[in-house]
Amino acid sequence: MDIEELQTFVEVAYAGGISPAALRLGVTKSTVSRRLVRLEAELGVQLLTRSTRGAALTEAGATIRDYAAKVCAETDVAREAILPSGELRGRLRIAAPLTLGPTHFAPALAEMARRHPHLHIHTRYSDRLVDLITEGYDCAIRVGLLQDSNMIARRVGPIYGKLVASPSYIKAHGAPETPDEILAHQALMHGTEAWQFMDGDKIITVHPRGRFKADSGTALAAAAVAGLGIAWLPDCLTHEDMASGALVPIMTRYPLPPAGAYVIRPPSQHPARKIRILTDIMIEHFEQASHLWNLGHIRTAGRNLIPV
Repeated sequence: MDIEELQTFVEVAYAGGISPAALRLGVTKSTVSRRLVRLEAELGVQLLTRSTRGAALTEAGATIRDYAAKVCAETDVAREAILPSGELRGRLRIAAPLTLGPTHFAPALAEMARRHPHLHIHTRYSDRLVDLITEGYDCAIRVGLLQDSNMIARRVGPIYGKLVASPSYIKAHGAPETPDEILAHQALMHGTEAWQFMDGDKIITVHPRGRFKADSGTALAAAAVAGLGIAWLPDCLTHEDMASGALVPIMTRYPLPPAGAYVIRPPSQHPARKIRILTDIMIEHFEQASHLWNLGHIRTAGRNLIPV
């Protein structure tokens, strides 16, 4: 039984379609289709039902999927064991945020490429929440308070922030002094997110309201400087405006709980070695580059796996 055919079937099964599986594997859709046909012919059963909406597992396909995934995972482990000096090959597709990504995370990705000259790294920078499975990404770098999902995340570093506003906004509208008072102000937000604040050991959650929204932290910082409202922003986006006086911290009696930077991946029993190495390089990057980000209070990242 051809291991490429098994791997292709596993990718299609988890991605839910031929197109996203082809993206993950770096091959054409016709190649994926041919491999599936050969595997089904060899096994003598139909593994998938195809439609314009994707591919769904048959009963036989659902039974075989988990066994095939284990075989592929063990094969990957064996391949990694015989590569010289921990060398990585193949392709790594990463989704990274446009805010902070090119400035703060790209150097770590460049370092990974330097250490592993046979590895192809393809990164897409966007503040849109990318669906890793259906869009064919191996992993993503995400920042903030993560939403619940079935993905696996590893925290690589903390991100600290403040609630800020411009002096002109404060002069015109005042500044909130407690979390409850935020509801009377214009909030600058990504969407419908909740803001959290610390009152001693207690976490207070607020659902702010506002008319200006953007999927970019840089855009929200610009709106705050323009006096459009108050914003919950990471220090690395606001330190220059804070230093110049264009923005000032508000409601400092209720600090923000530290958010985080994470490498997230689809759930699987054995994460690919290239994702493990990326995670370690990101942790190393956070530890070494804090002074470059003008964030002297960045501390060593935690290393626990958590569901997000």
